[in-house]
Amino acid sequence: MLILLVVIAFFLIVFAASAIRIVRPYERGLIERLGKFKREVGSGLHFIIPFFERMIRVDMREKVIDVPPQEVITKDNVVVTVDAVIYYEVTDAYRVIYNVRNFEVATIKLAQTNLRNVIGELELDQTLTSREQINAKLRAVLDEATDKWGVRITRVEIKKIDPPQDIMEAMSKQMKAERTKRAAILEAEGIKQAQILKAEGERNAAILRAEGQAEAIRKVAEANKYKVIVEAEGQAEAILKIFNAIHEGKPTGDLITIRYLEALKEIANGKATKIFLPMEASSILASLGAISEIFKKEEGKQEE
Repeated sequence: MLILLVVIAFFLIVFAASAIRIVRPYERGLIERLGKFKREVGSGLHFIIPFFERMIRVDMREKVIDVPPQEVITKDNVVVTVDAVIYYEVTDAYRVIYNVRNFEVATIKLAQTNLRNVIGELELDQTLTSREQINAKLRAVLDEATDKWGVRITRVEIKKIDPPQDIMEAMSKQMKAERTKRAAILEAEGIKQAQILKAEGERNAAILRAEGQAEAIRKVAEANKYKVIVEAEGQAEAILKIFNAIHEGKPTGDLITIRYLEALKEIANGKATKIFLPMEASSILASLGAISEIFKKEEGKQEE
């Protein structure tokens, strides 16, 4: 009896272990009964009928496929080696199991084929500089092709594009020449800019110097003008005072004649060897005759 209970317990344990299935949060379970799809279950604890039903777990997390490197011919007939990776996630567990036998192998073959098509439309320079364009175009093509498999391609990344060795050497020489050229251009631009700045500085300095000189000349001219005006005003005032003094004193012709002679005396004291007398000399001589007559009369009166 004890042996029978042990056997029954063993079968119950085996039955329970075969009937109980646990689905993780990132999985989906597809249950088949006698080879026919029965239902799809989410995460949690589930029971199946042992020997009649089985569960297929599908991982719904994002996964990556490494596409093996392959040689591709560009539009300008250059052979390059391309290596890429594909990121995808399952959107329909039923279709990814029943619509395609081996999804990853099918995706790799599809990616390799479309890589040849996409890169074959580009020249080498475009291939090396248009990785984002290649990634986007390849992702769109793969996403459309794998939609019926219940898979969404999230992104495609080109890891490397390797041209042949001789092309790489030529590109290296070209880049070196471009750098040398760019450095020479930058140096020439720097020298040109420095000369321009120097010329502008000299021009500004010359302008400022000329403006300073002009300002100095203007101020000197204003000072001379002021000096001449002041002197002229002083002379005018002096002449006016002399004129007023002469008219207020009411000088006689004899006095004027004597002052005239004094002025001629001062003129004669100069270094000139010739003296030009004015036209009024005859009237002055007549005045001298009158003055001498006056002196004679005065002497006669004194003798009497």
